[in-house]
Amino acid sequence: MNMVNMQAQQPFFPHPARDAERSLYALDHEKSEFEGKAEAPIGVFDSGVGGLTILSALRQELPGESYIYFGDTAHCPYGVRSEAEIIDLSVRISRFLIEQGVKLIVVACNTASQAALAALRATFPFIPFVGVVPAVKPATRATKKGRIGIAATNQAAKATYLRQLIDEFAGGIQAFAIGCPELVALVEDGQFDGPLVEETVRHALEPILREDIDVIVLGCTHFPALRPVIERVATRQVQVIDSGSAIARRTRYVLDTENLIQPDMSPGTLRVWCSGDPEKFSLIASELLGYAVTTRQTNI
Repeated sequence: MNMVNMQAQQPFFPHPARDAERSLYALDHEKSEFEGKAEAPIGVFDSGVGGLTILSALRQELPGESYIYFGDTAHCPYGVRSEAEIIDLSVRISRFLIEQGVKLIVVACNTASQAALAALRATFPFIPFVGVVPAVKPATRATKKGRIGIAATNQAAKATYLRQLIDEFAGGIQAFAIGCPELVALVEDGQFDGPLVEETVRHALEPILREDIDVIVLGCTHFPALRPVIERVATRQVQVIDSGSAIARRTRYVLDTENLIQPDMSPGTLRVWCSGDPEKFSLIASELLGYAVTTRQTNI
């Protein structure tokens, strides 16, 4: 477990697309699959069930939209994978969602957003992407001590992108980032509360809590599923912030800008896919969302 004091002043360089050798025919074929219709569903993906916390916020903000969710449980967790692997998986998942006819893709994974979002936009320039950004900016506004903690995956905690956010929005603020892969494992296993969960959360967050912080940023979409436990462990003196509602509002803004808002206000549909065990995914997703979910399996 390594904590990073995020005060680096390194420049930020977005990653280029890694599959630039694809033929023009292939690009044109993929573009033809995307018709940009307002009635089309929104695609959402994550390394596993964590992105369902973003899906929940999206459905609250945009209840008339239909959604296709993909959880890449066969390759979870992303936080221990290389950047090249994450980009490759993200491109393959996005291609699958485009083939399903989505009109916009929400990358509901902090690690994938930081590693692959620029490559996705370069690879599929004909479809809008919305990425997840750690809520560093609101955390800097909320802190009174000038000391914030960021709980993330191992890779995201050390990412240049996070350092760039700190440099841009947290001048004069002490920011401490910690990788918490054990919390991802809890959520993927469907463990959301109880003595063992609380002890695991306490141990994972101890390095940043001992830094006298007064705000914790949940920098992984899995972690809001543990929010009640995190708030108990952190105590009332520490405010807990995640980016779910902000991402939902951003998605609405992009859809409105692109004239892709669903005009029919009746409740939208939800289709769920995963790359791993669909029965396990259905059980955990149903508990997390609070309603029955049926999951289909596909390889990417």
